[in-house]
Amino acid sequence: MSIGQSSSSAMLASALTAGGAVHSPGAGRRQRRADETRLRLFRCAVQLFSERDFANVTVEEITEAADVGKGTFFNYFESKDQVLGVMAEIQLGKAAEALARVERGKQTIHAVLHRLFLRLAEEPGRSPELARTIISSFLAREKVRKHVALKMQEGHEIAARIVALGQERGEIDRSLKRDVVAMQAMQTIMGTVLLWSLHEEPALKVWMENSFQHFWKSIAVSGEK
Repeated sequence: MSIGQSSSSAMLASALTAGGAVHSPGAGRRQRRADETRLRLFRCAVQLFSERDFANVTVEEITEAADVGKGTFFNYFESKDQVLGVMAEIQLGKAAEALARVERGKQTIHAVLHRLFLRLAEEPGRSPELARTIISSFLAREKVRKHVALKMQEGHEIAARIVALGQERGEIDRSLKRDVVAMQAMQTIMGTVLLWSLHEEPALKVWMENSFQHFWKSIAVSGEK
């Protein structure tokens, strides 16, 4: 996905349902139903992980909570670890939605990025235990790590496009390299989640709010800080 393709974000954003399922553009009913089942398995797994810890949850318990057969689980995931890869897809969808908002031109870059930072805190912010589970899974499992790395690269491209539009509109310092700013945004978000998962208090939303304010001050043009 090229950052120069302004329609890419609209395609990704429109592929999101209200519940967060990611559909391929033009997906038929069967594909949409499969995507929704996959998302339901993820949601149920996340809830169980946050309640009882990742190691104490079985595939059978996940499928029972999702009201599907055990075989259905393995239609979508090779293992329990891979369930957490859906997190990267959901986060990417939120970034794509943010770019679509910028491209529509009805909100400031500041407002869109502020909302994005807080929305990216929603899933991992369910519990510190869940955040730690997600982070450890991303680092420890090669297939999950590769999947997450791919989605993060797409997310970096989207973030760079938002930064470029912010520079064009005079909200973000034009002297800054958009790729560097985009990476700083990702590092800020991921670092905030990691530190919060270790300290646990206050809520991740509070940590993310503070992180965003400092990040924005570092990139905004004079008068926009």
